[in-house]
Amino acid sequence: QLVESGGDSVQSGGSLRLSCSASEVTYSACMAWFRRAPEKELEGVATIDGDGSTRYAESVKGRFTISQDKQDNAENTLYLQMDSLKTEDTGVYFCAAEGRGKPVCIGLRTQYNYVGQGTQVTVSA
Repeated sequence: QLVESGGDSVQSGGSLRLSCSASEVTYSACMAWFRRAPEKELEGVATIDGDGSTRYAESVKGRFTISQDKQDNAENTLYLQMDSLKTEDTGVYFCAAEGRGKPVCIGLRTQYNYVGQGTQVTVSA
């Protein structure tokens, strides 16, 4: 129900935009991105509430932007615009969501009701 795309290899300082196609079950629900860097624990990156309120990890604040495009058919697409990428941003990025009736994200968590398969982002020096 969540399908990510957009992962790629870029040089430090570059940009990428990740996309996540989401089914209607996540419409107006809390949605998020989290990542798994090599040899590190899972890290919450950004969240967006059903009302559009956003939250970012300190490590990406000012460089990443989470946004959402809701379609009339109740499907929606989640984005993560990543600018000024650093080598430490390398990792697998996961799109995640709560279900209907849960519009508010509680912190920058890494456990959600729905999680995509992940997309690889590699930033080289």
